[in-house]
Amino acid sequence: MTETTTWAAGCFWGIEAAFRRLDGVTSTRVGYTGGTTSNPTYRQVCGKRTGHAEAVEVQHDPELISYQELLEAFWAMHDPTTRNRQGFDIGSQYRSAIYTHSPEQQQAAERSRDEHGTELGRTLLGRQRRIVTEIVPAEHFWPAEEYHQRYLEKQGRASCVPALRAS
Repeated sequence: MTETTTWAAGCFWGIEAAFRRLDGVTSTRVGYTGGTTSNPTYRQVCGKRTGHAEAVEVQHDPELISYQELLEAFWAMHDPTTRNRQGFDIGSQYRSAIYTHSPEQQQAAERSRDEHGTELGRTLLGRQRRIVTEIVPAEHFWPAEEYHQRYLEKQGRASCVPALRAS
């Protein structure tokens, strides 16, 4: 038996690859959720006309990996204190969000956010930064175009960060 979870944490290519590496994750697919347009395209989402976030739908076996472990991975894979931005990617489609599929997921996500708030919200100078991650009930998930699915894997890359070249 598998359980569905949905996450947004910047560009969906990198977070899909990060979730795929976790033991107990049985499948992933990238797509769009949280907006107003039916069946949006990548171009529309990037054009900031749909309100959707780039997201990853994750199927996992709760006997092998718990929702709490997925939450821990989520907090570690991005900066949840930057609104509508991850690295060089800027726009509401890159927002940090947890889309919950049950009241239990909602409560666990809120509890986890509150527990991590102080720890994750510190800057290098020790100043507090508030976690801005949205935690909302999941809406319709629109799968992205096929070329986006497992994109980094298809490109022979492990992450979105370019490899450094030796001089």
